Amino acid sequence: MPDHSSPADSGLSLPRLLGVLSDPTRLGIVRILSDGAERGWGQFSAPVAKSTLSHHLKMLREAGVTQTRQEGTRCYVKLRYDALEARFPGFLPALLSAAAADHVGDHVTERGEQA
Repeated sequence: MPDHSSPADSGLSLPRLLGVLSDPTRLGIVRILSDGAERGWGQFSAPVAKSTLSHHLKMLREAGVTQTRQEGTRCYVKLRYDALEARFPGFLPALLSAAAADHVGDHVTERGEQA
C-alpha cells in the first residue's frame, strides 16, 4: 500500500511550501480545496495527463499542504489549512487572495464545472 502520510506540523518548511505552491496547477488545486471540503482525486480536472495531476497531488502532500486518505482503491485529499495557518499565520489567505485576483490556477476545475 502506498504511503499517503504528510509531514508533521513542525516539519512544514517555508522554502518547500513556496516551491510547491509556485506551480499554477498545484495552486489551482489548493484554491479548490480552500473551501475545506475533502475531494476524491478524480474530481479534479486540469489540462494535464492524469499521471501529471497525480504527481501534483503527491507534491502537495509531501510538502504538507494536503493530507490524503485512502478508502479502498480511492484516495481523497483535503487541505491542511489549520496546520498551515498555525505554522505560517496569514500566509494562505493572502496567497489565495492574490492567486484569485491574478487568475492563477483558474485552469484547474472540478469535474462537471466549466473551465
